Amino acid sequence: MKRTYLAFGTFAVIVLGFGLALYGIPGNGNDAAGELGANCQAAVEAGARLDPVIGGEVAAFIPASRPQDLSALTFTGADGSEQSLADLSGRLKLVNLWATWCAPCREEMPALDALEGDLGSDDFSVVPINIDTSGPERPRQFLDEIGVEHLPLLTDKSMDIFNKMKAMGLAVGLPVTALVDGNGCLVGHMNGPAEWNSDDGTQLIKAALDGTAQTTRDAPSAAAPAGS
Repeated sequence: MKRTYLAFGTFAVIVLGFGLALYGIPGNGNDAAGELGANCQAAVEAGARLDPVIGGEVAAFIPASRPQDLSALTFTGADGSEQSLADLSGRLKLVNLWATWCAPCREEMPALDALEGDLGSDDFSVVPINIDTSGPERPRQFLDEIGVEHLPLLTDKSMDIFNKMKAMGLAVGLPVTALVDGNGCLVGHMNGPAEWNSDDGTQLIKAALDGTAQTTRDAPSAAAPAGS
């Protein structure tokens, strides 16, 4: 009988230890995850404050409903180096996934370029990431043809960034655009094109800049993506 109690006691300790690890009781090494969740919760609250300015050209914009961290999403910079959204910490980012074979993406690009020209700063950047699987030649030619002046050519020919955003419930097709705060947390997202330099689009971005200033004020400023 003593052996039975001993075995049960050992099993109970193991289960309790697993439960503590699973649910992040303080002192178990999950403090960083808890801090990240708190940071991204602030982005959710910032997204909720955008409701009054969602409409018109950006009527399909959906504020974040739960904390989601996008900072680890990677892409290839204009200089060929691997970069991530974490490299742009401290600034609001409008991350747009596009492809040359996507007609709405092609139509939307001039508006994104104009938005970057109007509002691009140390506090805000448009981050357009091309996911053509054939490489950068075709998207570079397209950007040259339409006279893009303010946007860099950022790429991910593996489409990994799209697949990860799809797995997160954010992407259903192209174009897809995510508004990401200075901590790399999702503020909101939108599937489909928009005239981002319209009054509706610029009002949304300006409201987001005001709403996320509190959550990113202590984050270090970072340089724009290489080539911007």
